[in-house]
Amino acid sequence: MTDVFITDTKKGVSKAVNEIFSNLMKTEPILKSSKEVYIKVNGIDFKKHAYTSPEVLKEVIIYLKGKGAKIYVMENSTQANMTRIVFAITGFKDVCDETGASIVYLDEEDTETFEFKGKPSAKDKSKGYNLKTFRLPKTIVKIMKNRESITYINLPKLKTHSMAGVTLGIKNQWGFPQHADRGKDHNYNLHSKLVDVYEYIKPDICIIDGWGGGTIHGHYPPTAWEDRLVIPFNILIGGRDTLAVDVVGARIFGLTIDDVPHLKIAYERGLGEGDLSKIDVIGKDLNDYKERYDWDLLQEFPEDVKIIKGKELLCKEGCENNPLATLQVFAYDHEEKFKGGWFLVMGKGHDEDIVEQLKNEGYTKGLVAGYCAIDEVGEKLRKEFGKRKVFFSGDCNNLAETVKAILKLSKMTVFDLVSLSNEEVMSLIESAKEHGSTALTPL
Repeated sequence: MTDVFITDTKKGVSKAVNEIFSNLMKTEPILKSSKEVYIKVNGIDFKKHAYTSPEVLKEVIIYLKGKGAKIYVMENSTQANMTRIVFAITGFKDVCDETGASIVYLDEEDTETFEFKGKPSAKDKSKGYNLKTFRLPKTIVKIMKNRESITYINLPKLKTHSMAGVTLGIKNQWGFPQHADRGKDHNYNLHSKLVDVYEYIKPDICIIDGWGGGTIHGHYPPTAWEDRLVIPFNILIGGRDTLAVDVVGARIFGLTIDDVPHLKIAYERGLGEGDLSKIDVIGKDLNDYKERYDWDLLQEFPEDVKIIKGKELLCKEGCENNPLATLQVFAYDHEEKFKGGWFLVMGKGHDEDIVEQLKNEGYTKGLVAGYCAIDEVGEKLRKEFGKRKVFFSGDCNNLAETVKAILKLSKMTVFDLVSLSNEEVMSLIESAKEHGSTALTPL
């Protein structure tokens, strides 16, 4: 049996964290010979409920410091963002400064190239995409080469995911590949690629942060809908087998391994325990979690944005739910600034008279998301409406281009999205660039 521990955070985050580590210590020490510990948070973005709780991170650091560890906190935030900005807004930087932990901005590091196991499709090859390789930052390579002496702890947030089903321990490691390597095959192949990264580097310990709740209907909930999309689970889930921890985390949402393709693939590859009957869940009875929650986006979008989906091919893992999740947040969390009146075209298999349909409904500007739609109707739309009014977001998931386009179409700016002053944001961006950041941003 593989042990996975669930602790209740209602009795205090510090006590819950200590309980997890105390249970893990019963089998083997947490620290290895170097006493170096690298913690991977979920710092996808500074959006409320989207990132690891700073409170949980702080208590994990305090516990490990008490054991004599030297702590490093690392992340490479999602496309369209820079890790320095995320750490400044979320409070991660404050926690690290207060506790003496070092910050590793993975988007600012030199990299080494590795191969994916999956093969590109014929269409991908025809476009010249090399989908077989991706780059990992030097810190990740260092951990991979020193597994006997370095402890690596994965600290994801308890969330469903509108493209991957859940984003727990295995999905959290998608922050390791560089931005430019994430989007080209962010389609139906995503699930196997998540497992490819996991096969290269598996955490020593995974602790899922469900303090304050977990998100449903995706990983990036509009704050305006938090009453509907955030469930107050108030738990931590921890163990040494990340796949087993993820399977339990998925079960909290009522999902099985068959509902989450990357977990099933990891189990089939023999990368951990995926059979729930062989996982000893200690601390909570999973039978108490009776409800099944949806991982897909709520199908609610602004009425004045015309959404056109291809009838032949449309991958939720990229061209569909990537722009739709962005649209939801911008439209409902910035309702006073957001402007509609534009179209969003995605996928493959569109009507021949798409231009006439849009003109008849009064739409003359918009976004074409993904190379399938760009190849099929992109130039036709630009020829009719003009290059300056029809934006392209290339690859299968180029969030930087998607965000830039939606901001322009909705008459917003990137500064509308952040809680910092323009001067603070620009200072952080300049600092990141000075340190070599390769982040793809809408600026």
